[in-house]
Amino acid sequence: MAEPPRPGDQPGEAAGRPDDDAQAGSPALGGLAGAYAAKAGVSRGADGRIDVLKSIGGIRGLAESILPGLVFLVVFTAGGQLGPALIGSLGVAAVFTVVRLVQRGTVTQAFSGLVGVAICAFVANRTGQPKDFYLWGFVTNAGYIVAMAVSVFARWPLAGLLFGFIRGEGLDWRKDRRRIRLYSAATWILVTVLALRLVVQVPLYLADNLVALGTTRLVMGLPLYALGLWLAWLVSRPAGQGVVGNGTGTGRQD
Repeated sequence: MAEPPRPGDQPGEAAGRPDDDAQAGSPALGGLAGAYAAKAGVSRGADGRIDVLKSIGGIRGLAESILPGLVFLVVFTAGGQLGPALIGSLGVAAVFTVVRLVQRGTVTQAFSGLVGVAICAFVANRTGQPKDFYLWGFVTNAGYIVAMAVSVFARWPLAGLLFGFIRGEGLDWRKDRRRIRLYSAATWILVTVLALRLVVQVPLYLADNLVALGTTRLVMGLPLYALGLWLAWLVSRPAGQGVVGNGTGTGRQD
């Protein structure tokens, strides 16, 4: 957590107290945080709840995340040849990229998945070890863990940047120590998801258990991240705003 509760602090007591040293109201910082939240793709449904499926890219996002690795695992397990497995995986990623380009998606969005798969294929081809197809994933997971932990200790928890703008808080949550603590807890949930991947998958990598490694990689990919994102949203929900009437007879959950 960024700041442990003080003995005299009561829930909501710090609301409205500015965090002057961090310049929470800075337009420049607000613009950067807003842009980051928008690019992260986290979105909210019409009922006010987080749209988990849309936030992870929808059905297409799931397919783009799962299929290249699944094709690699199936082709290598069936034929025992690294080359065809890498080609198949790259081919699937390339098809998704072409589809996005044809549908006029952004270049970054179109090529991000292909670049990731290409790096994995390059590492595995360079070492000649099929298990090294998953090595780059360990590196990126570790990088995200470090970045998220630093964001908490710097009192800019990543979950706050992701969720604050979606909830209409902007950077105002940084003026409330309780909100910072909640967003810090939400960020630690995401860190836990990433750490669990390493705890489970690294021993399988070291044991050369490719089938188990590939399977757990699929299961603990976007599906597990989606669960962590949902839990982080619930944990960081503002007090007293569980269900808010919207004037139409329906409720909105923040």
